[in-house]
Amino acid sequence: MEKGTDMERLIELIRTLNDWLNRFAWGPATIFLLALAGLLFSVGTGFFQLRRWKTWLAATLGAALKGGQSGDGKGISAFQSACTALAATLGTGNIAGVATALAAGGPGAIFWMWLSALLGTMTAYAENVLAGLYRGKNSRGEPVGGAMFYIEQGLHSRALAVLFAFFCTLGSLGMGNMAQANSIASGMQDSFGVPPLVTGLVVAGAIAFTIVGGIKRVGRVTEKIVPVMAIGYTVGAVAIIAANWRSLPAVTALIFEEAFSVRAGLGGAAGYGVARALRVGVARGVCSNEAGLGSSVMANSASGGTPVGQGMWGIFEVAVDTLFMCTLTGFSILCSGAYDPARYAAALGTPGFDALPNGAALTSNAFRQVFGPFGGAFVAVSLVLFAFSTLLGWSFYGAQAVEYLWGPRACGIYKAVFVVVIVIGCVAKLELVWQISDTFNGLMALPNLLAILWLSPKVFRETKKAFAKRQK
Repeated sequence: MEKGTDMERLIELIRTLNDWLNRFAWGPATIFLLALAGLLFSVGTGFFQLRRWKTWLAATLGAALKGGQSGDGKGISAFQSACTALAATLGTGNIAGVATALAAGGPGAIFWMWLSALLGTMTAYAENVLAGLYRGKNSRGEPVGGAMFYIEQGLHSRALAVLFAFFCTLGSLGMGNMAQANSIASGMQDSFGVPPLVTGLVVAGAIAFTIVGGIKRVGRVTEKIVPVMAIGYTVGAVAIIAANWRSLPAVTALIFEEAFSVRAGLGGAAGYGVARALRVGVARGVCSNEAGLGSSVMANSASGGTPVGQGMWGIFEVAVDTLFMCTLTGFSILCSGAYDPARYAAALGTPGFDALPNGAALTSNAFRQVFGPFGGAFVAVSLVLFAFSTLLGWSFYGAQAVEYLWGPRACGIYKAVFVVVIVIGCVAKLELVWQISDTFNGLMALPNLLAILWLSPKVFRETKKAFAKRQK
């Protein structure tokens, strides 16, 4: 009994410490830096993401469809690197996170999601340009890069770079591993009755087989999984919106109306872009594109592409993840009628709020409106695929961070630990793990944002130089 009491006290101490760190990691300073970075790189490039949308779309998706971006044989292709980055960002936030934002923030939360993502495209662009400028090669001759490289070489701060890599390693085992594995196990158990331990062993085996082959095998797997799962989920969501097309104009109007009302503005902050949104919503993966964290650039750096070309893939990834996939989920829930704004608003802040469908359950209800019982299974399978892809992406990020900290020999140990942690994540209760992982992600963001803001002149110079060459 005494041991149980001591353990409860220890857990409560950890929870209290994490709450304090989380308020710091996702506090006003981080919110300000995120907003500043998005605005600076948007204004400084003349809103490149809007003004030159044809350019970056042709250089990314267009080139991939034409069979370009093949790589140099040492790294992976630009399309494979983008799929690896998307594998990490297209996760449970796209399905469950958007529903959570709606429940907490009302329809106006969708508007703040759009705004934060619009600015986030250029934050991701800047991160990827810098990663392309400060890039090296590992012991196998493969191109490597990441926030830790431009923090060390650009800011000349080895200490901040080490902190970033350390928090990235911890985040890869928490948010990037245990939380995703638990989502897979929950989905398989709820929809198909598969025991969590069985799910854990199967998923661990599949991940082990993939990551033991290094980035090339990860790239080959993600370039097959990501398009299939993205297209499959898109088709399902579009079917729901199409079945309820008459409500689309009213839903769109409601989003804009609620975004600027006092109640919805505060609610939007709780879900996405302002105040509590960037501490709770963004931190919990609602804004799931990782723009500002400095993590996804590790995948894009593996392609060996040009800095600006790599930056345009960063824009594409944020656009696909949030402006497209998250928007589909939001409109599916709103158009289907599964979410009643008045009912959720009335329950907000009361004990009855927890009894309302939220997260993946709310999204499943939207899909059941059109697909019946099959809708719940469809969302469960989508959740499994999205979470599995996130495991692959974050396994690579963690390995890169570990190699930076302790050298290539430590990667084998890290990969073994990563596989074991998957099984633990499937059978454990993970509320505290999610909260701690949020904190690690916020602590990753701070040194990364400081670096890209300080090095912003290099981003503008490289962009200007690249397009001056195109005009000649």
